[in-house]
Amino acid sequence: MTSSVTVDAIDLRLLAELQQDAARSNQALSEAAHVSPATGLRRIRRLAEAGVIERTIAVLSPEALGHGLTAIVEVTLDTQSAERLAAFEARAVADAGVQQCYRTNGGPDFVLIAQVGDMPAYQALARRLFTDDANVRNVRCFFSVHRAKAGLAITLPAPGPALLCVNVDRFD
Repeated sequence: MTSSVTVDAIDLRLLAELQQDAARSNQALSEAAHVSPATGLRRIRRLAEAGVIERTIAVLSPEALGHGLTAIVEVTLDTQSAERLAAFEARAVADAGVQQCYRTNGGPDFVLIAQVGDMPAYQALARRLFTDDANVRNVRCFFSVHRAKAGLAITLPAPGPALLCVNVDRFD
């Protein structure tokens, strides 16, 4: 389902503030965006309902929680039918070790970001997702030696005189 929402300069300020620190109170977010708390709350709710704000999460330290091994994995399937792609994607998304899953074009069929405790935990994930799936043709894995940046912030357009109308695909 695709919905359309108009995003103005105030919305962009609120979105920028949310991307910096969404844990702040509505009062603090609204103050930083130079709007009243009632306006801030109403606009944030509207943006969430429209799907512009997908969800609010905390970014945790993997090392602090015993998940110090990051794997970037390219997966190529043998058969790329819609059903086979959807089946692999559903299994990857459901696996607790997979942080991010991207269906790609022009190379591998999927790129996964996996966060696990150690090499035995990665090997267990590989067995579950790749070895036990007869449709997985090729897997290339790269292990991170240093995380220089972690985040999901999106560059927002500069506010201008014209309002921005955003089409949002929703998968409800």
